Amino acid sequence: MHLTHVPLRVATGAYILNSGVSKLGADEGTAQFLHGAAAGTYPGLFQDMEPKRFAKVLAYGEIAVGAALLTPKVSATVAGGALTAFGASLLGMYLKTPSMTLDDGIRPSQEGTAVAKDVWLVGAGLTLLTQGITGAARSGVKSTRKAARKATKQATKKAAKVSPLGS
Repeated sequence: MHLTHVPLRVATGAYILNSGVSKLGADEGTAQFLHGAAAGTYPGLFQDMEPKRFAKVLAYGEIAVGAALLTPKVSATVAGGALTAFGASLLGMYLKTPSMTLDDGIRPSQEGTAVAKDVWLVGAGLTLLTQGITGAARSGVKSTRKAARKATKQATKKAAKVSPLGS
């Protein structure tokens, strides 16, 4: 884990992990609320799922995303991808639920403010994802250059041994 990622990963990871753990013991009313919101937004995925089961699946998903962010061995690319997907699903719910936005469909209503703020999750996820990808690309370029220099040195040594000009 890159040192500059620590504050971002700890803040988002702890927040999401806590959210997931708190949903593990969701009562029937909370489970129905969560399920209703998800089924209304993504009916093909969640409409037929039982609310208590949905709440457990959501809780375990949040715990997995939070743990990935907090685990140093998980790459920024993987952690950022998970965070981006999680945040995008929340923003999808926000944008697809008319009561969460004002008439313009973008600005949050009073009901939507709690979800609209989750745009920061997408921003944080995209930051980690792009830094992970560009870091891997830079690393790949460095290792390719290093391999090319090594191959050139070896070829030069072999050519010097074989060539009459090298003696």
